[in-house]
Amino acid sequence: MTTAAASSPRTYQVRTYGCQMNVHDSERISGLLEGAGYVRAAEADDNPDVVVFNTCAVRENADNRLYGNLGHLRPVKARHPQMQIAVGGCLAQKDRGEIVRKAPWVDVVFGTHNIGSLPVLLERARHNSAAEVEILESLDVFPSTLPTRRESTYAGWVSISVGCNNTCTFCIVPSLRGKEKDRRPGDILSEVRALVDEGVLEVTLLGQNVNSYGVEFGDRLAFGKLLRACGDVEGLERVRFTSPHPKDFTDDVIAAMAETPNVCHSLHMPLQSGSDDVLRAMRRSYRAERYLGIIEKVRAAMPDAAITTDIIVGFPGETEADFERTLDVVREARFSSAFTFQYSKRPGTPAATMDGQLPKQVVQERYERLIACVEEITWAENKKLVGETVEVLVAVGEGRKDERTGRMSGRARDGRLVHFATGADGRHGDAASPAGRIRPGDVVHTTITYAAPHHLNADGELLSHRRTRAGDAAEAGRAPRTPGVLLGLPTIGAPAAAPAPTTGCAAH
Repeated sequence: MTTAAASSPRTYQVRTYGCQMNVHDSERISGLLEGAGYVRAAEADDNPDVVVFNTCAVRENADNRLYGNLGHLRPVKARHPQMQIAVGGCLAQKDRGEIVRKAPWVDVVFGTHNIGSLPVLLERARHNSAAEVEILESLDVFPSTLPTRRESTYAGWVSISVGCNNTCTFCIVPSLRGKEKDRRPGDILSEVRALVDEGVLEVTLLGQNVNSYGVEFGDRLAFGKLLRACGDVEGLERVRFTSPHPKDFTDDVIAAMAETPNVCHSLHMPLQSGSDDVLRAMRRSYRAERYLGIIEKVRAAMPDAAITTDIIVGFPGETEADFERTLDVVREARFSSAFTFQYSKRPGTPAATMDGQLPKQVVQERYERLIACVEEITWAENKKLVGETVEVLVAVGEGRKDERTGRMSGRARDGRLVHFATGADGRHGDAASPAGRIRPGDVVHTTITYAAPHHLNADGELLSHRRTRAGDAAEAGRAPRTPGVLLGLPTIGAPAAAPAPTTGCAAH
């Protein structure tokens, strides 16, 4: 090996599955690795020095997906013995040493509570030529104290809490993420301001149950206060949050959404089922009437609000009448979008051992009917926006057909996906010129010309285009990086020594 090759930095890839919490955790993993001297490998690189799988355990096929991907890497590692493979996230927290038993070519297994240990574990595994498995039962450090390599120049995740105090019978997350831990408002706002200073225009406040925020320090109105405080952050144009739980949704949060100009009128609130009997079996402490009452209040305060949801089909014991009640609630709620799931049995959850597990064909047939119902409604709701002017924050990676169609894509303030004509072909002014070039992170106003169930098109001339600091950063290829934001949260045990100097889930 040449001296140059020996001294070149090791490369890494992070492969992420699951919820927004995992996506944000992967940003932290990238920040930690780059702080320890690693360099991100190109996407096309099939031989990085380190591959990290950040896993999800919510769905039944999560295990098969992980072990299938680990199997594909086995011959790669056989050809390149210096490659290291690490597995983290919820499935690692659940399966622990079982991963190394099934896939002995894995070098490191780490859990949801000790992401910060990854660089040390990789170095230790390499030094000892043996697998390192470290799973903690509670938080080592609050994740937001870790350095983070942000993936977006214009939008950022900000965790306000981790863990969950609910006991939904279908969900394994509380046992893997632990009890709810809340950050102090000042620490959250410090991170928000740090992102805005980097040019970020939009933040999403993130937690397993965001609107129970404050339970740890005894303030049931804390989440509404936090939304209002975000309204005072100069330069912050959009605030979103996910996911609230209907049982904790209070009127002060609705008022904060309606009265704080930069809080978007979009709400993702999981329904799961429209049947009170099924909600009771799921241990969801609200009923359909309560859920619809929240939606009614939200729309009274914000008539333009777009409401999205999660729905599970085929929960154990669900009857045809139960399923029809779910369809009734969907029709009454008029969701702008819905994430729909077939019930997935997860070992370790109470629902996995319940009587009344439904045949696959019954679940599939109901699922297809639900999809048809949802799409009929979302299409009708989207058609109402044809002819309306929308503000779009230009995104990257949202439009798979953009290059072929000559469009760009982004999200309206209500969260809907908009594909818009840029004029880059000369039809609409000088958008292709350097001064007029539209970049991810810029803001445009345009008029909706066509609606589909899952997106909107705007094929007319742009009404306005505002260049932003986020767009400047995207054009320069500069991603925001935030150092750890220190908290008044004690760590458990002594912090591990870093191997090299550093720079610093779900919806329920």
